[in-house]
Amino acid sequence: MSAGPRKKLILAVIDALKPEMLDRAIEHGRAPVLAKLVERGTYVRDCVSTFPSVTPVAAATIATGVASDRHQVPSMNWYHRGEERYVEYGSSFEASRTFGLMSSLRDLVYNLNLAHLSRAERTLFEHLGDAGIPSACTTYMIYRGRRRHEVTGEAVPKRLASIAGQFRYPVWGPDELFYADLFASRPTGCRSNFGMPGLRDQHTGCVGSYLVEHDLFDFLLVSLPDNDSYSHRRGPYAQVTSISSADRALERIMHAAGGPEAFLEDHAVIVMSDHSQVAVERRVNLAEALESWQVLRPDADPSGAEIAVCPAQRSGQIYVLDPAARRRLVPRLVRDLRRVEGVDLVARLARGQAVVAGGGGELRFSPGSEVVDARGQGWDVEGDLAALDLTADDGRVTSHAYPLALGRLWAALHCPRGGDLLISASPGAEFVDWGGIAHVGGGSHGSLARGDSLGALVMCGLETPPEGYPDQWTIGDVTPLVLHHFSLPS
Repeated sequence: MSAGPRKKLILAVIDALKPEMLDRAIEHGRAPVLAKLVERGTYVRDCVSTFPSVTPVAAATIATGVASDRHQVPSMNWYHRGEERYVEYGSSFEASRTFGLMSSLRDLVYNLNLAHLSRAERTLFEHLGDAGIPSACTTYMIYRGRRRHEVTGEAVPKRLASIAGQFRYPVWGPDELFYADLFASRPTGCRSNFGMPGLRDQHTGCVGSYLVEHDLFDFLLVSLPDNDSYSHRRGPYAQVTSISSADRALERIMHAAGGPEAFLEDHAVIVMSDHSQVAVERRVNLAEALESWQVLRPDADPSGAEIAVCPAQRSGQIYVLDPAARRRLVPRLVRDLRRVEGVDLVARLARGQAVVAGGGGELRFSPGSEVVDARGQGWDVEGDLAALDLTADDGRVTSHAYPLALGRLWAALHCPRGGDLLISASPGAEFVDWGGIAHVGGGSHGSLARGDSLGALVMCGLETPPEGYPDQWTIGDVTPLVLHHFSLPS
């Protein structure tokens, strides 16, 4: 690092931030703070998300720097083989009610961080805590750190007090944790109304400005999730309004230090998407499409079912419940799924290879040396390259339609908690969740496709690492960027 005091660092995650819409918001003068960061910093318009490109998986990758084969968070909705039950992090309020609202909230608030996220991978907050560097976080799915936080619940509205009262156990987070009014490491006067959509960015702006004013962090992760919920309702091309809301929250944080100019003198900033969104035109019910199978219902005994069906917006996973039957049943499931209108890709593992079937045929691949992708990772491939819209040229393989398709699929298929079959939706389609919800007329995400997967990344005030920047960015590259900023090994 250069001589002089190290800048504090803010990482702002604007959920589902679509690069084209960030450009439009800046062009129309609706995002002046983001415009300033873009002008002064480095702007990446094609930062690749995870697969599935859903928030729990992406948040775990942003916080740890590794993919789901290592952090072990497989999706928004998945089947827990050890506990023989569905896990639901909140695909919709209706889906959470279907599985039991309190069960869903416990999975989201407690189990995601303390049980499901792999203990073998340290989060940014754990890295920084081990180094004695003060860190803080507003309501973000992945918050695990080294400091114990008791439940406060002081700011929960009375109408939600009965729900909040079910949360009695402490959690481990960064030095300063503010999570939906349930956990607050100190009084700030800020309210999130229990993390209700439409108010979460305001809460982040309020808490963030307090933390800046009182000099309570060296690293702060601010979560700005309202862009995602707004896009789900209004569609991805209505994001200018919700991006403007996120921009105002950032401006409020910077105002506590005297405004953007003064703030940027001693703060570095990273702003990023976790994934993007595309427009939804039709709904696909996977459970109904597989009605010839004995599908495990949310309230049923697993012993009477053959498969668990886990829709997660524009992605899905199928679990064969009897391990002895997998070899026999998986090929039949592939055939049935390929007949379902709205299913684009079906992926599985077979004899040590990943196998993906799509409209262009079937492709098999595994790590090797035959070709390299845009990240320099080597692969052996056989079959129909058109299955993933792959182009091989001079030993390099790329896909315009499915960015970094081989590496993302390989990681997802090797997630220990993942399904036997992974599904990616066709353009315009979304898989109905277990609450009966799909975002037809709005937007969604989750698939392997380009529109769901490419997000924005803006870096301002950071030094370039000695090895330089990658030719193709992924959201997992942010963790080593943060660690380098604080002179920590990645």
